[in-house]
Amino acid sequence: MKFLAMDTVFDQCSVAVLDSNGHVLASHTETGKRQQTQQILPMIDAALSEAQLKLADITALIFNRGPGAFSGIRINTAVVQALSVAHDIPCVGVSSLQAIAQRAYQQYGLSEVYSALDARMQQVYFGHYKIENDSQMSHVVMQPVSIGASDSNEQLLDYDSQTALNLPIVGNGSILLNARSEQICHEEVWPDAVVIGQLGIAQFMILGGTDAANALPKYLRNQAWKTLKEQGKA
Repeated sequence: MKFLAMDTVFDQCSVAVLDSNGHVLASHTETGKRQQTQQILPMIDAALSEAQLKLADITALIFNRGPGAFSGIRINTAVVQALSVAHDIPCVGVSSLQAIAQRAYQQYGLSEVYSALDARMQQVYFGHYKIENDSQMSHVVMQPVSIGASDSNEQLLDYDSQTALNLPIVGNGSILLNARSEQICHEEVWPDAVVIGQLGIAQFMILGGTDAANALPKYLRNQAWKTLKEQGKA
């Protein structure tokens, strides 16, 4: 099985082709978000060519479904949906916050973290993740931990909020929270399409994929397209 992964949420355009064990067959990343719409399709073509594959050879399309930059989420979601419909390939959406946690595990060896991504408007996207041994997983994966009484592990927190536990906080939103005494913060944790792909493969092996109609973005802030005045924040 071969997988095509992509990310345009983390202020970059990143594409990777991986096998079912998460090994990288091709990977390309361009930082910055100004040219994402022009970059992503040529980068997909280049990655497939390097891996000596065609879209017909791809088992599933894996994408960063957010939360994060509104335009970045729209770009890779739209590309995945279009390719899925055109080539009848299933899709797998991966949480940006889980990707940050996974990269922190790879980068620093952390087994339990809070992920925090700057959401602007005086808030951060926030989630809790930890390593859980699972015999169904082919490699170690950070898994979501429900926050409080909620079944969800993704939420918006105001700047200067304090976490419930003294766990490391990772991601560029970490320095925007009110860290506890001796609480570790790692701001420079940036996943690429390889990390997105590895998480998506682990998810696909257990749950399978979905069709294009159900390959949906996760914004958390559903009125992000409105002005601050229209949202009642100004």
